[in-house]
Amino acid sequence: MSVFLKFAKEVAFEAGKVLVAGSQKKHSIGMKGAIDLVTEMDLKSEKLIHSAIRQRFPSHSILAEEGHSIDTGSRYKWIVDPLDGTTNYAHGYPVWCVSIALEIDGEIDCGVIYNPNLDEMFFTERGKGAYRNRRRIHVSDATKLDCTLLVTGFPYDIRTSNENNLDNFARFYKLCQGVRRSGSAALDLAYTAASIFGGYWEMKLSPWDCAAGKLLVEEAGGKITDFSGRLFSIYGKQIVAANSRILKQMIRVLRS
Repeated sequence: MSVFLKFAKEVAFEAGKVLVAGSQKKHSIGMKGAIDLVTEMDLKSEKLIHSAIRQRFPSHSILAEEGHSIDTGSRYKWIVDPLDGTTNYAHGYPVWCVSIALEIDGEIDCGVIYNPNLDEMFFTERGKGAYRNRRRIHVSDATKLDCTLLVTGFPYDIRTSNENNLDNFARFYKLCQGVRRSGSAALDLAYTAASIFGGYWEMKLSPWDCAAGKLLVEEAGGKITDFSGRLFSIYGKQIVAANSRILKQMIRVLRS
């Protein structure tokens, strides 16, 4: 395990402890949009992670959801979601996580997704496989869409934009065994990597939502593209993740 991955796991675990400790308290909730929430715990978790990175790797850049970003011009960039699933957290629904990834020269090198509610530590390094705690994980080996459980999410501008994923949701629901909406993109990708979900799609994500999950799925043997089957970027706005056979079937549905 690299020094970077070891560090990311330790910091994600500490942030998770802080979030669990604060989860039963009344929260100060701010609004970044009509349905885009931020709590004082998002900020507390991000500050903890930011401080740890600055102390251990002071020359590295940081891209973080809640504003603790810094561009040092380094080839190393930490991509941080201090609390993925804030709406769930704010309402006491225990489906949320901490996501930390390291990008080196534009490529995700390692990533961690920590679900403290179930004490699940998903982690990966480029070329070294994907893991859930101590067990190596792999994507589903399903070959037909109608045998899979899919997962998705909806963008924060669902009330105002026609590109809101509702049409895709309806189409997929008629073609598979079910579609789930957890409210945490990072966990959706982690559970896709672990073959719980046979496939995942979403739109209008941010880099911190999917940076660690992207590498996790790839190292678990999965494929990730945009809705047209083109190369996926964490800085893009469309994502489809599954094994290669299910991915092709999902893209056909999305193209329709």
